[in-house]
Amino acid sequence: MKLLLHICCANCAIFPVKTLRESNHTVTGFFYNPNIHPYTEYLKRMDAVREYAKATELDVFFQGEYGLEDFLAQVAQDPESRCTYCYETRLRSTAEFAAANGYDAFSTSLLASPFQDHATIQAFGEELGKLFNITFLYEDFRVGCQEATRTSLAMELYRQVYCGCIYSEKDCFYPIRTN
Repeated sequence: MKLLLHICCANCAIFPVKTLRESNHTVTGFFYNPNIHPYTEYLKRMDAVREYAKATELDVFFQGEYGLEDFLAQVAQDPESRCTYCYETRLRSTAEFAAANGYDAFSTSLLASPFQDHATIQAFGEELGKLFNITFLYEDFRVGCQEATRTSLAMELYRQVYCGCIYSEKDCFYPIRTN
């Protein structure tokens, strides 16, 4: 199957790419992450995907727009629902690109993270698959999380410490006050 894999970061792509290739799928990456903050973080993640793609001979399309303003405009009134917006936006762009470019299916490396809401991702993927008449391939790639970590460390890939948006950055670095 010719499959387009949305890639959120190099680290999360490692196990899905390996698994999908072992299942004889032809995998192409699609880097689209308009929520990443700050811009320097966005560039680090994009560069790490380029490095990983070169090392593994993975073709990747890079959707170059940095959409921070649009992201903030959509989630500023309700930051708690930001992940839902991110999932839908990134999967929509991936499904649309896959359908327009002759792919049989699409999926996402978000499914490799134990911190993501798989049920919501799967629901959006299936809904968008119907909308664009393309198969959404759901697979729980979390089982390879430790293997992917070891591989990314061995490859010396950049490893981020938060999901990506300004709110997850705050959650990661801002201390919780108990008083």
